[in-house]
Amino acid sequence: MELNGRVVVVTGGTRGVGAGIARSFLTAGARVVVCARRPPEEPVTAGGREAAHIPVDLRDPEAVGAFFEEVAERYGRLDCLVNNAGGTPYRLLEEGGPQRHARVLELNLIAPLTASLAAYPSLRASRGSVVMIGSVSGTRPSPGTAAYGAAKAGLENLARSMAVEWAPEVRVNSLVLGMVRTELSHLHYGDEAGLAAVGATVPLGRLAEPSEVGEAAVFLASDRAGYVSGASLLVHGGGERPAFLDAATVNKED
Repeated sequence: MELNGRVVVVTGGTRGVGAGIARSFLTAGARVVVCARRPPEEPVTAGGREAAHIPVDLRDPEAVGAFFEEVAERYGRLDCLVNNAGGTPYRLLEEGGPQRHARVLELNLIAPLTASLAAYPSLRASRGSVVMIGSVSGTRPSPGTAAYGAAKAGLENLARSMAVEWAPEVRVNSLVLGMVRTELSHLHYGDEAGLAAVGATVPLGRLAEPSEVGEAAVFLASDRAGYVSGASLLVHGGGERPAFLDAATVNKED
């Protein structure tokens, strides 16, 4: 397996997209540590192997520093940090207030920066990499999740700057995700009919599976991507069909 012996940290890796990423790294042979404030409801496993869980509040810089010290002491190295933790509720700008929006920015932009800085000495020693989990929300207007979109736009730019500053020892890349089907998808898109209707808006006709995101992350962390740094890999099923195509009256059958 291509990542045998490598050590990988996946933030927010206890469920959803993060758990899918962790499983892909386990399948690739890596030793995986998932971190979140609460333990997973069930162990994150793949191929008969299990990810370790170490609790940490990623918005607490001292706790984050102690977490990466524990990883270094326990495993002796760190080869990849996947900054996956994040998210946001649906909230219009005028409804949230600045403090709530600031917390979204803190979780989705400041926390990945904090984790990357804490992980940097170990990553530099192993000539490892960072994978930022971005979103198409950072590349287009995001009504109802404006602070989240702004944070993800900043995260992609942060990755590009890190890739320049930390080269050649540490590679830094981003995965720019579209919609992913997880155990929480119903909260955003509704029942199976809703999921199917939303998936139909994607050129590939469906939402991504967490494992597909994980495979892309494994690629960026592997030696196959040894000359890839400062890049943004789109994992969005072809993006979004432009609305004007459906509104246009030309070339439509009567």
